[in-house]
Amino acid sequence: MAPIIRTDGLTKDYGHVLGVDGLTFEVDQGEVMGFLGPNGSGKTTTIRLLLDLLRPTRGSATIGGFDCHRQSLQARRLVGYLPGEMPVYPELSGAAYLAYLGSLGAESPAPDIVQHLLSRFGIGPAELKRRLRDLSHGMKRKLGIVQALMTRPKVAILDEPTSGLDPLMIEAFAETLAELKRDGRTTVFLSSHVLSEVERTCDRVAVIRDGRVVAVQTMAGIQEGLPRRVTVHISQPESRPVPDLPGVRLVSRDAARWVLDVVGPLGPLLDRLHGMPVSDIDVQRCSLEDYVLRLYTDR
Repeated sequence: MAPIIRTDGLTKDYGHVLGVDGLTFEVDQGEVMGFLGPNGSGKTTTIRLLLDLLRPTRGSATIGGFDCHRQSLQARRLVGYLPGEMPVYPELSGAAYLAYLGSLGAESPAPDIVQHLLSRFGIGPAELKRRLRDLSHGMKRKLGIVQALMTRPKVAILDEPTSGLDPLMIEAFAETLAELKRDGRTTVFLSSHVLSEVERTCDRVAVIRDGRVVAVQTMAGIQEGLPRRVTVHISQPESRPVPDLPGVRLVSRDAARWVLDVVGPLGPLLDRLHGMPVSDIDVQRCSLEDYVLRLYTDR
């Protein structure tokens, strides 16, 4: 099956700076792809190129097989979009805002889907009657999520979707993504700084730094490659050296404990600890944050 989103050497040169430089990646149908990077790395530029809000200097991007520049109308018909900074029509009510955006697509959103999303995100009749200018940032964000997903688009491009949401609504968003994954019809391209959210919801992540993709990896692959932080608590002084084993690195050592980073199985280490005065062992797997921060800072 052909990827639903594809970029090939995608580049935006502003003259004084490269916004993105030779981006090449693919997003498969039905997956949730996290798009990560520090501020100024090129995430928003990439999204704007996909939506033909910017024109590429060179390279190409396609959505559903349609060139995002030369066939932008066809490509954008497949997309539900939540921008990082929502363009808001302040005089419209919430209901009018959703009705207006729903009228712009090739197909009107199904009323049952709209109602399901409104209920999921706690948007009731009172909120829908209020003008957008009078709504809180969080409420506007929730309306933005609803409008991006209410047509069940083939591709949902979501830029910082949970910014300003409370924990209950973040949970509602995660449940919504889980539903989309089970259904398999909507591909999600998700930009976020909330790495715990990405770790929970995404199938793969692409990491961009200084306008270039530096890694594309599955969440399972990231977890397999991350070290585990193993703390060995020792009940009495121990003079023997830390075991010299593949994948084992000493982080720190004192009379009461050894702190090790271990990549791979723990069995060989546990075998070598046999007979030592070990009172306890703590094992903590490193997180997506550790992986991403290393990519952000490695040169």
